[in-house]
Amino acid sequence: MSEERPAEVKKVMDYAADMTLPAKLRTDAIEQLAKISTHEAFIALLELAANEGLITKERDLALKKARDVLKRTSP
Repeated sequence: MSEERPAEVKKVMDYAADMTLPAKLRTDAIEQLAKISTHEAFIALLELAANEGLITKERDLALKKARDVLKRTSP
C-alpha cells in the first residue's frame, strides 16, 4: 500500500494544479491531500502553496491545510 500512496498523492496534486478544471474540483483535491496526511501529501500541499499559477485563494487553502497536516502529525 505504501507504493500506492505516492501515486495517489501525485494524481490528486495534478488535479489540484490543473487550471483547466473548475475551481471547486481543485479545492476538493487540496482538501483530499489534507485528508491523506502523509509526508508526501504535506510536501504536495506546500508545492501547491508555492505554485504561482494557482489563484491566491487556492494557494492560501493549500498552505492552511499543510499547517493542519503538520499539527496532526507532530508529536
